[in-house]
Amino acid sequence: MALIYTFVAEVIAHRAANGLSSGDWVPLIDRLVMLFLLLVGFSGLGVAFSRQRQPRRAMGLVSRPGMWHEFGTGSAVGWGLLLLTIIPSVFIGGLGVTLWTGAHQWFLLILDLLVLAIAALCEELIFRGYPYQRLMDAIGTTLGSVLISICFVIVHYQPDMPHAAVFALFLLSLILCIAYLRTRALWLAWGLHFAWNAAMGPLFGLPLSRYTEFAGGFSPVVQTLPLGPDALTGADYGPEGSVVAVLVLCFGLWLIMRVTREYASRYGYPEIIPGGIPVDIDAAARRQHEAAMGPAQPAEPKLVQIGDLPPAAAPPGSNPPVRPEMPPRGE
Repeated sequence: MALIYTFVAEVIAHRAANGLSSGDWVPLIDRLVMLFLLLVGFSGLGVAFSRQRQPRRAMGLVSRPGMWHEFGTGSAVGWGLLLLTIIPSVFIGGLGVTLWTGAHQWFLLILDLLVLAIAALCEELIFRGYPYQRLMDAIGTTLGSVLISICFVIVHYQPDMPHAAVFALFLLSLILCIAYLRTRALWLAWGLHFAWNAAMGPLFGLPLSRYTEFAGGFSPVVQTLPLGPDALTGADYGPEGSVVAVLVLCFGLWLIMRVTREYASRYGYPEIIPGGIPVDIDAAARRQHEAAMGPAQPAEPKLVQIGDLPPAAAPPGSNPPVRPEMPPRGE
C-alpha cells in the first residue's frame, strides 16, 4: 500500500507543480509537494496499520542531538566516494571543463542543490523509511535490504542502461540501507545520498543517471566532458555507469561500516515498542495514594456525651452490694 501511495503521490506532485508554478521553480515545487505528501501519507499509514504513536520518528526522522552531524558525516562519505569514482578519469583520459558564470546560472545552481536535497530526502523516505521498515518486519533485515535495493534499481532503470550502472545502483542502495540500520535514522543516509548526487551533477557538471538538465551536463555553471574509455567514464550515463563506480561502492560497503561504528553502538538497535494500553504511572500512583490516605482535610470528630453509668456497669472500687448473712448450720 505504501508503494502504491508513492506512485499516486508522484502523479499528484507533478500536476500540482505545473499548476502552482512555472519556469525554473517547477522542479522545486514538485519535490516540496512530494515531500509533504510522503510525510502525511506514511504518517497516516503508520498510525492506521502499525499503531505508531510517533510516526514521523518511527519512519526515521528522529530529532536528537547530533543529527546534523550525522548528515554532515554522510555528506563527507558521499562526496569522498564520488571523488574516488572520478579520479581515474582525470588521470587517464582527462576532463574537458566549461564554466558559465552568469548571475542567473548561479541562481539555478542554488535552486538545483535545493531540488536535489529534497529529492534525496523523498527517496530516503520511500526506500529507507516506512515501506522498507515494514518489509524488514515481514521478511527480515537482510532480505528486506536486498529486495528494497532491487526496487531501487528498477525505479531508476532506463533503456540501454549500462550493466555496471545496475550493480552500482544496487550497491549504493545497500550502503544507504546500512547507514539507516546503523543509526536508526535517515540523517546519515540522506546526507550521503544528497552529496553523491550533488557532487556528480551541479558541482562537477557530469550526467546524473543520464539526466542532463543543460547541454553537456546537469550543472548550470560547470559542464564537464569526460575523456577516456566508457568503463572509466560511464559515457553519456555518467559516473554511475562506470566499472570504477562498482569498485568504489564495494569499498563503500566497508567504509560505511567503519564510519558508523560509534553510531551503531549508540543507536544501532531496533526501537522497543511497548504493547498494551498506554498508562500514566505517575497519575495512577497519585490516585492510589489519595484513595489510601483519604481526603486531604480530615472530617470533624463527633461529640460523645458521657452520662451516669448503670449499676451493673459500676467501675471497680465502688461500694459492693451487701450480701445477707446465712444462719449457722444446725441452728
